[in-house]
Amino acid sequence: MSIELNKKTGINLSKGTKISLEKAGKTLEKIQIGLNWGKIKTSALWGLIASETAVDLDGSVAVFDDNNNVLEIIYYGRKYSQDGAVRHSGDDLVGDSLNDDIDNEVIEVNLKKLAPNAQTLFFFLTSYKKQDFATIPYANIRIFDLTTQQEILATYNVASESNFAGYIAMVMGKVTRVGNGWQFTAIGEPLATREGVQDATKEIQRKFLTNE
Repeated sequence: MSIELNKKTGINLSKGTKISLEKAGKTLEKIQIGLNWGKIKTSALWGLIASETAVDLDGSVAVFDDNNNVLEIIYYGRKYSQDGAVRHSGDDLVGDSLNDDIDNEVIEVNLKKLAPNAQTLFFFLTSYKKQDFATIPYANIRIFDLTTQQEILATYNVASESNFAGYIAMVMGKVTRVGNGWQFTAIGEPLATREGVQDATKEIQRKFLTNE
């Protein structure tokens, strides 16, 4: 579907929702993926003593070609893609005490500059300290249009649902080349890996691309 833009919130996506990355009939050239998450909160003595634990999530993007081979991975350790189309803001080691509506990590993508054989970009989170996603109060992804100005196109919230219990990695969504344009799909599924960014990419390839 084409985007009908609400400047404040954009579209609220649910798992499996697909949106064409276009506005007013034109394909967007630049988008920003914002990742936001909270600290783990605990209490003791019947709630009289509250404490917070820092959450170090790593937002990453894995770029695959049209044969489902990995072209490259952009993350805190490698913040720029070879073609200059993808840029990572850097590592957030803490998370937020409150949902302040400010993204902890940001990935900018110039869709027009992506290599011609770049077919799919998967955006995913891994927990550096192996903290269980079921204990993290919230994690969400927002898509911004950077072509003309910074406007929210869509928001996808991933809560501490039971299906994330025991997992430390998740795929939040993907951007896929469709004809002359691009399409975003909200995924929101855990990954069965405990070894960080590189292994998570292999699991994405196995789970989502092997049988395509």
